[in-house]
Amino acid sequence: MTATLLLIRHAAHGHLDRCLSGRMPGVPLSEAGRDQALTLARRLAGERIDWIDASPLDRTRETAAAIAGPHGLTPEDAPDLVEIDMGDWTGRAFDTLTDDPDWTRWNQERGIARIPGGETMAEAQARIMAHLRRIARERTGTIGALVTHSDMIRGAVADILGLSLDHVLRFDIDPASVTRVVMGDWGARLLTLNETAG
Repeated sequence: MTATLLLIRHAAHGHLDRCLSGRMPGVPLSEAGRDQALTLARRLAGERIDWIDASPLDRTRETAAAIAGPHGLTPEDAPDLVEIDMGDWTGRAFDTLTDDPDWTRWNQERGIARIPGGETMAEAQARIMAHLRRIARERTGTIGALVTHSDMIRGAVADILGLSLDHVLRFDIDPASVTRVVMGDWGARLLTLNETAG
């Protein structure tokens, strides 16, 4: 008994590569991101997708809505898929963090570091894995899309492959990418990593 899960990173938004949006409200897709979401939707239109879960942030909801259109689906909010709580770093520009020792530690020791006022990577990983395991159990035999965030997908991939969280920056999860996983009561297996339109 298995479920196939498409872990999808939201498309690009205006803060991408400039600042840590975290869980800030009012961060929609950029024009380029809307194009990415439509391209992804066209690419997935011919595939079977039975349901869509999305992190309850603007950028994930918009991406999920684009994917849902061709399938006649309505995405469901899934709070467990929300971005890592960036705490005190929410809204900070990346170039203001380069000399912050907590930022350096976060990027070198993801397995144990805590974002000031926020989450650890392990807490975020536990959140998404609990959701994936529950979905695989409750929706066995289905194929579903889960629209979430890069570090959330990295955490899931690390768990499935048995990788240390310290090494999650060794692979990319690009905007509007798809990472495919199959899960069941026997465990989980990674099928593809970071599929992109390009």
